[in-house]
Amino acid sequence: MSALTLYHSATSPYVRKVMVLAHEAGIVDQITLVTGSGTPLDAGTAPLSANPLGKVPTLARADGAALYDSRVICAYLDDRAKAGFYPAGARRWDALTLEATADGMLDAALLMVYEARLRPEEIRFAPFVEGQWLKIARSLDVLEARWIAYLAGPACIGQIALGCALGYLDFRHGARDWRATCPALDAWAARFSERDSMRLTAPPEG
Repeated sequence: MSALTLYHSATSPYVRKVMVLAHEAGIVDQITLVTGSGTPLDAGTAPLSANPLGKVPTLARADGAALYDSRVICAYLDDRAKAGFYPAGARRWDALTLEATADGMLDAALLMVYEARLRPEEIRFAPFVEGQWLKIARSLDVLEARWIAYLAGPACIGQIALGCALGYLDFRHGARDWRATCPALDAWAARFSERDSMRLTAPPEG
């Protein structure tokens, strides 16, 4: 029996981030997946006893308390596997900043989805949605202008987070066509998406 249980949703980009790292680190066979998800309005099957925030991913361990969120879980899995996706020295801070940027983009992208799905149409606030997209657009501009050389280096947690974030933009916000103004980032994302870990964790269509 697996030593680790991951509460997950097949469409969560944060869960995907964890699973990409698990595949890359070679420890995916140590993880049992259990569906557990909800929304801010309905906890659904969220693992509330393990994570009072009611969010996935949440990682239950046989030898300790449950871990959350994706940043904590990824750091734990990397340490467990001695996989090296958290660089040493100056590159470490770049990797963590890139991860924070990617996760911030995801936070904004998810708020856009929640506004459309959870708020009744008559009280939706379009300027809020556009404000979230502006955060993403600014981040994309900075990534295109300043981060391409870094992205050419060895795979790290920042690259994993960014690959999942860009994949989520394609998945939920494809009509925004982020690729149109970011050709270098587009090319990097296309290459990164060919990794086995990314192909095996792609969200279901539809």
